Amino acid sequence: MSVMRRIIIVIFLAAGVTYVILLCNLWRTNNYWLPSTDSDRNTDQLIACTLKPSVSAIRKLGIFSPFLCTSNFLQVSEQHGNHKFELPYGIRKAERFFQMALSRLSYCGLFAEDNGSPSCKKCVVVGNGGVLRNKSLGETIDSYDVIIRMNNGPVVGYEGDVGRRTTFRLFYPESVFSDPVHYDPNTTAVLVVFKTHDLKWLKDLLSGQRLIRTYAFWKKPAMQLIYKPHQIRILDPVITRKTAHDLLHLPTKFSRHEKPKHPTTGLIAIAFAFQICSEVHLAGFKYNLEDRNSSLHYYGNDTMFQMTQNEYHDIAAEQRFLKELLDHKTIINLTEE
Repeated sequence: MSVMRRIIIVIFLAAGVTYVILLCNLWRTNNYWLPSTDSDRNTDQLIACTLKPSVSAIRKLGIFSPFLCTSNFLQVSEQHGNHKFELPYGIRKAERFFQMALSRLSYCGLFAEDNGSPSCKKCVVVGNGGVLRNKSLGETIDSYDVIIRMNNGPVVGYEGDVGRRTTFRLFYPESVFSDPVHYDPNTTAVLVVFKTHDLKWLKDLLSGQRLIRTYAFWKKPAMQLIYKPHQIRILDPVITRKTAHDLLHLPTKFSRHEKPKHPTTGLIAIAFAFQICSEVHLAGFKYNLEDRNSSLHYYGNDTMFQMTQNEYHDIAAEQRFLKELLDHKTIINLTEE
């Protein structure tokens, strides 16, 4: 073999090694270097999706499965910085409670592999606002690939205005359905964790244990779960943290005399939608804060007065953020008037 040929082979081998090193570094930099999980295939689907420029601009988290998995939540949490923060926006000092709750769940994937749905999802986030009343948007809402709802906003009895289908429903222990009439076998219920007692609550109910102490909850939590273990997920706290700090710009520290402000479940649901969807539309997010007697929800008799008395959310900041999204055509509001 000639000297020149050997030199060429060495150059090619060196180039190949350099390419592999650069590719690995690029994957690490862009949060793609994740330990293997049951949901990796779903993440690959999202990576293959071409986003609208407006959605791509707001997705600051990179691409990853939004649910924690029992097999690697510690590694993923360290990668996302969750290990630096205590609840509600991290896992620090609550690792064993996350482990206990996650061990009771049977699946952490995003979409079912065999549902035949497209990898690029057109999603609608359905809020619980009274603006949905008498809008007859049910068929329109049901036409979306993914329908995201939150808390105990009912479908039964309101199908004409809010639709019948639910893909994901975000909840916390005080806001989840307990009446089996609301059960939907096609719904994935997503727990948004705010305190260690939320994780204890989930673990106890899934273990068949009876809750005795409920003092740690701001109102009585559900005493039974209508969802099966394979339907339940735990949301990665990084999504809630980014919603609070990056999207709403809520303070990271509060004085002893201030009540900390947290994002509403609705805003967390929107941030979640930006993580999994190629296009995001909204319905039911318009609040008339000037008319305190207007309907707060499309169901029930609560009025906007209850919202104005809420000290745990910055509704004005959330409304400004939604207006910015609308002004930049990042989202479409189906109930805009």
